[in-house]
Amino acid sequence: MADKEDYYKTLGVDKNASADEIKKAYRTLAKKYHPDMNPGDKAAEQKFKEINEAYGVLSDPEKKAQYDQYGHAAFDGSTGFGSGGFGGFSGFDGFDMGDIFSSFFGGGHSSSQRANAPIPGDDIGVRVVLSFEEAVFGCKKEISYARVQKCDDCAGTGAAKGTSAEKCTKCGGSGTIRVQQRTAFGVMQSTRACPDCNGTGKIIRTPCPNCRGKGMVKINKKLEVTIPAGIDDGQRIALRSQGNEGRNGGAAGDLIIQVSVRPHAVFERDGYDLYCEVPITFAEAALGATIKIPTLEGTMDYNIPEGTQTGTVFTLKQKGVTNVNSKGRGNLYVKVVVETPKNLNEEQKKILRSFAESCQEKNFSKRSSFFSRFKK
Repeated sequence: MADKEDYYKTLGVDKNASADEIKKAYRTLAKKYHPDMNPGDKAAEQKFKEINEAYGVLSDPEKKAQYDQYGHAAFDGSTGFGSGGFGGFSGFDGFDMGDIFSSFFGGGHSSSQRANAPIPGDDIGVRVVLSFEEAVFGCKKEISYARVQKCDDCAGTGAAKGTSAEKCTKCGGSGTIRVQQRTAFGVMQSTRACPDCNGTGKIIRTPCPNCRGKGMVKINKKLEVTIPAGIDDGQRIALRSQGNEGRNGGAAGDLIIQVSVRPHAVFERDGYDLYCEVPITFAEAALGATIKIPTLEGTMDYNIPEGTQTGTVFTLKQKGVTNVNSKGRGNLYVKVVVETPKNLNEEQKKILRSFAESCQEKNFSKRSSFFSRFKK
């Protein structure tokens, strides 16, 4: 037990954290490390188990009190707090460690309550791949996934039609039994899950053939999901209560849709703004021109002034992506790049040489400024 991480550290909360803070931390980590969100990742699977173990203790007031008092030793049979001896006590033949802790910490949930306590369903993670346009404008997608839910044939009881589950006679329906073990300090008594009913408190004589007595079945489900306009790569959509159903009246988990967006051939996206480069000719840059600029709605005409330099960025307001949380839109930033002509014939070269000879220093302010600074 010495190498086991502190439960509070596992959940990333302070020892004075409230029940709500512990629950919130658990849900956040459980979603992050859930096996469905990390297929084949053994490290994430182990972390998920550790998170659930920590939450199982810290979410139960009685167990949390025991843990705060004794640490991991409170649940380790090898240290004497479980099935072994309890150092420092003697002459208490047949006493129940659960009763001792209950008297220390003001009681807790009864065994029958624990056996039939509501168990929340797990969240389910799925991934959907969108084109750039689908993400920008929004769309509808059909999502297929496997979900655990109550068996329709037995209504979740696990018993075949016309039959019902019976109260376990070994534990009296509590789901737990008391086990005595003689030690050097006397007869020690502990509470364990009933082996006959596996801690459920019920015996199913005739199991439902559809779910084989489990009360739950895995089905393939399809949903049409509305993807909001403006969603971005890496964002998630949570569909409440569409995950696995809970047990004993526990709330259903959520369906978490992880969005991946394929890149666009022209546009690059940063938040709700779009960026693109548009090549222009030397003549268009020098003389000014009306050029074609791509937008989400198609191409549009845009006037660039004479003397436009390569790398100049023009801003088109409200031509970006729609904000997923509002009606506003980002901007489109267009960077023009002057393309130097290639494969000139002799006539074209002659014209360019003549043009170059006709130019003066005042026609190239940046070049003149550069060499002026160099001389200084």
